[in-house]
Amino acid sequence: MGDIRIHDVLIVGAGPCGLAVAARLSERMPAANFSDDEHQRYHWIRRHKPSVKSYKTGFETRRKSSAAPSGNTGLDLLVLDATDNRWMARWDTLFKTFDISHLRSPMFFHVDPAERDGLLAYTYRNDRGNELTELRGCVGKELSKHQRKKRERSGRIPRTEPTVDERDRNDYFVPSTPLFASHCGCLMDRYDLRSNMVCHEKVEDIRFDYVEDVSEIDKIFTVQTDKGVHHAKIVVLAVGGNPPQIPEPDMPTEGTDAVTHAMHIKEIPTSRVRAKVNAKLQTNIVIVGGGLTSAQLADLAIRRGVSKVWLLMRGPLKIKPFDVGLEWVGKFRNFEQAAFWTSDSVEERWEKIKTARNGGSITPAYKKVLERHISTGRLSLLQNTTVREKHWDPVSKNWAVSLSDESHTLPKIDHIYFATGVKNDIECLPFLKSIRSGYPIESCGGLPCITENMAWRDDVPLFVAGRLAALQLGPGAPNLIGARIGAERIAWSIQDILGAKESGNDTESKKREFDYLTGRGSRYDALAEAS
Repeated sequence: MGDIRIHDVLIVGAGPCGLAVAARLSERMPAANFSDDEHQRYHWIRRHKPSVKSYKTGFETRRKSSAAPSGNTGLDLLVLDATDNRWMARWDTLFKTFDISHLRSPMFFHVDPAERDGLLAYTYRNDRGNELTELRGCVGKELSKHQRKKRERSGRIPRTEPTVDERDRNDYFVPSTPLFASHCGCLMDRYDLRSNMVCHEKVEDIRFDYVEDVSEIDKIFTVQTDKGVHHAKIVVLAVGGNPPQIPEPDMPTEGTDAVTHAMHIKEIPTSRVRAKVNAKLQTNIVIVGGGLTSAQLADLAIRRGVSKVWLLMRGPLKIKPFDVGLEWVGKFRNFEQAAFWTSDSVEERWEKIKTARNGGSITPAYKKVLERHISTGRLSLLQNTTVREKHWDPVSKNWAVSLSDESHTLPKIDHIYFATGVKNDIECLPFLKSIRSGYPIESCGGLPCITENMAWRDDVPLFVAGRLAALQLGPGAPNLIGARIGAERIAWSIQDILGAKESGNDTESKKREFDYLTGRGSRYDALAEAS
């Protein structure tokens, strides 16, 4: 194949989804493949390296290590990220900018492929339980048979929301931002994912074809970036949706330095607004959005001295512990997932996704924060309200904003923020133009209709992770649970593709080791082989 390097796997995106895929490809004994008993046996064997006695000679010999060091998979991995040359750079930047102290996700939402409760175990192993915050209202709401009958006799509507058993209370805490970052760093070290694996390059084009003098027998990927060209057998797309943009009707032609999308914020408030705060002048900002980010920005602006914040929501305020309902969050959310996977069409799946996520929402904890700011008069929360018109005054450098609800009149506004999320539309991703042209697929709601194996097409080993894979993963695709499940399914497919090239003897040897470690099949056969 010439002197040009062809990577086994190239991952586009070094966020949680990309890290989840890289970690899973480096883990030889992933938690999803084994029961708890099997995992206990495997880890005991790996730690103690038990001896094996030959039934012929009676001599006892010490077994070699049952498993190669984690991360020693032999795969040639390359990761490209548009933000920086390290894992989780954009994630870390946004959390620091928004001053987010704790994640919204519960303890079993993480990207550790080795343990289903890896984050919880890491927390207590490192004595960091004090960094957890309980999600109140999720656990301990079960109704007894007597209570259910009493509700029925009184004519009250039976509760339909799911309940979480007391036994799972430990899972319904959220980790601090530093704790989650430390756990991700632990995974990077465990699987040796730090050393020059991530390159700071923006992907501009992806092609899949034969390459003259490089690969004329098998098609490979040619990935063009702003700094060069890379080749790979397999590509994993782990991007966080489309680039953030202010909605078209609201995008101004002037005063652009006084209007910002939340994902583009470098500092809050801006230097101009901060100068007015320091001069003890009146400052007013508008935040548009109904999700948790809008609430976080409002709280942060007020804490940093902004006089008044108007928070505009085009719909009603929705309060939920998570982005999706509890029925989609629990460890064993089999019913809803089964209903999703057995949907008759991708259109039905898309409707289930929209219903489950139901637009932006904020947590009960942030609802209390907003109520406290409202009580002081520094925050006005306007529901079912949108911006009707806005005009920029270049002299005073302020906005004149009128609202759809004419009963509210705003003073001059110093800055407008749009916390309106990001679109999910593959047709708006320029680096997919060549792939869509050469290997077209259907889409629904802007999401690609990928295969069950998470591939673009059966004949194109371009795998999709994260929010763009929602038609296969379900409503949790944009969240950490989607990152982990998606990584598991993608890893299966990649191992099938790359493993097909291994010799039969080597594959059979690995299968015997696999069976021995997990207690499957006949252990006598495994002992006989060892002797």
